[in-house]
Amino acid sequence: MRRLKKTWSVCTVAAALAGAAAASAVAPPAAAASPVVWAVNSGGEAFVSMDGIAYGADGNFSGGGARQLSGEIRASHNPVLYQSERRGERFAYARALPDGRYNLTLRFAESTAHNAGERTFSVAVEGRERIAALDVRAASGAINTAYDVTIPDVQVADGELNIDFRGINGAAAVSALVVTQPRQRSEGWQRYWSDEFDYSGAPDPAKWNYEIQPPGWVNDELQRYTDRRENLRVEGGVLIVEGRRDHYMGSEYSSGRIHSQGKGDLLYGRVEVRAKLPAGRGTWPAIWMMPADHLGYGDGWPDSGEIDIMEHVGYDAGQVHATIHNNAYYWVNGRQRKGSVMLDDVTEAFHVYAMEWDRGRMDFYIDDIHYFTYINDRRGWKSWPFDRPFYVILNLAIGGNWGGARGVDADIWPRRMEVDYVRMYRRRPPAVAGASGGD
Repeated sequence: MRRLKKTWSVCTVAAALAGAAAASAVAPPAAAASPVVWAVNSGGEAFVSMDGIAYGADGNFSGGGARQLSGEIRASHNPVLYQSERRGERFAYARALPDGRYNLTLRFAESTAHNAGERTFSVAVEGRERIAALDVRAASGAINTAYDVTIPDVQVADGELNIDFRGINGAAAVSALVVTQPRQRSEGWQRYWSDEFDYSGAPDPAKWNYEIQPPGWVNDELQRYTDRRENLRVEGGVLIVEGRRDHYMGSEYSSGRIHSQGKGDLLYGRVEVRAKLPAGRGTWPAIWMMPADHLGYGDGWPDSGEIDIMEHVGYDAGQVHATIHNNAYYWVNGRQRKGSVMLDDVTEAFHVYAMEWDRGRMDFYIDDIHYFTYINDRRGWKSWPFDRPFYVILNLAIGGNWGGARGVDADIWPRRMEVDYVRMYRRRPPAVAGASGGD
């Protein structure tokens, strides 16, 4: 969320592991976070990624052709995975799969279109168009940059998964695909901090701090952050973070931003926030985390890290993003690690946005949908400053360099993000053999 201006994505498994280790030359693959049914390295050989997913070699496609990319791929722990692809004006993938509900993650990297709009294509899954006009260059922000998107709730009812890729402007292409089952949350968590918002009035001052800032403070955003009830209040069992076009203190827009610094900090564990997001062009809600010690590493942001659990921009309705920023990988150098998921009803229904974090990785979820993993690559603090406490931030920005990239609709306000609860957990201590009694 905090994008400051500087003035300041068939071999044996053993062979694939060796290839992955050679590609990363840093750390062995971790265990996969969700039950992976299977994965395919489109256009390439078998491969095991740093997050523990074993990809099979290219197969089960009809149409199109395999293609190798020569450029360096940015913004991924696994650049080798994006250096091959299946490409064609129209091609399909089909493979036997037991009937049931699945999630599908597609991985892309634009290698030829230097400008947004030069190449677009559609993706249909089980006969239903799930991506109408994908522009990988626009979505990834640059050429040769990894872009991943998860399509949830794929219903297979005929014993076979079918995916169709069709070019709209130029050819379609895909670097890899992963099929997973919905993930059951572990019971190994112990809640240690929460706000259930089961009261009325101002946010609990024992848990939250207000951020009061003028327009333009960060990201060229338009809102003035205030501590007024018009912008931040608890009512009806939810926290309301409301953006308004009310010309408060001479600013066209006002909104709210609160954080838990010093009152709810977390080092390793699980954060989950149940929320409903605002709709409309110009809205930019976020659920994210910053380090309790902003100068813990380097010279401040992004050196000490940033964890974006949820971001949603109103002009791109239904696509939710999770992103990691640090000295090595952040938006200014185009190498930030990120994932996204498409969910049609995020502005109409509550969903649980969650992140699980330990010494080796972070995994990001919406409900039971796992859609992004960030791995500790063991290169030191520049890529892993995440060994110190972080705190939670909730805000609704208006406009800005991302939220306002296609302007702000002046006629939609007020708009609100509603938060049912915020919870932080730590791992339960392992049971001691022979122990008895107690709660």
